[in-house]
Amino acid sequence: MYCVKTQSIIEDTIKKSHFIGIITPCHAPNEINHQYQNIQQQHPNANHIAFAYHLKNNGQLLIRCHDAGEPSGTAGKPILNHLEGNQLVNVLILVVRYFGGIKLGAGGLSRAYGNMAKGAIANAQLIEFIEYESLSFTLPYDQLDNFKYQLKQVNGTIIEQSFTEIITLKIKLPTKHCREFQNLFS
Repeated sequence: MYCVKTQSIIEDTIKKSHFIGIITPCHAPNEINHQYQNIQQQHPNANHIAFAYHLKNNGQLLIRCHDAGEPSGTAGKPILNHLEGNQLVNVLILVVRYFGGIKLGAGGLSRAYGNMAKGAIANAQLIEFIEYESLSFTLPYDQLDNFKYQLKQVNGTIIEQSFTEIITLKIKLPTKHCREFQNLFS
């Protein structure tokens, strides 16, 4: 699976309708709502803002597509098909349409929205998706340096730390290294 590193935008005009394809990383449901509202504010006169997303959240894959007033299945589904075909996760693709006065028909709409999604994906910098988990540890002070070294080796990070008689740490690390890391410091 893959995700995108940063937002990417493409534009095209098809039979006088102006289309804007936007692909952006999203990691939580509230980020999707925020991104959608942000695009609505940037394009208040757009006729349609269709979207699709794949979001891995708490071990579940959330999938949704929206036609935004276009005929059923002609906008959101073609976008979603490209998300699935490229094995993308934690990604939101939006396609903004300013109607140009010429109707495209169901096939034309599907191709237009699908091609905008395809182009946005092609324009984006894709990176491998790595699932992370949060874990908590308590350590004596003499193990801290080794702990930090081992954490760095598996691309983990310290999220929270508390220093009292012992050290309490909350870390984030790739899921595939969790068991091995727990065995090292349990």
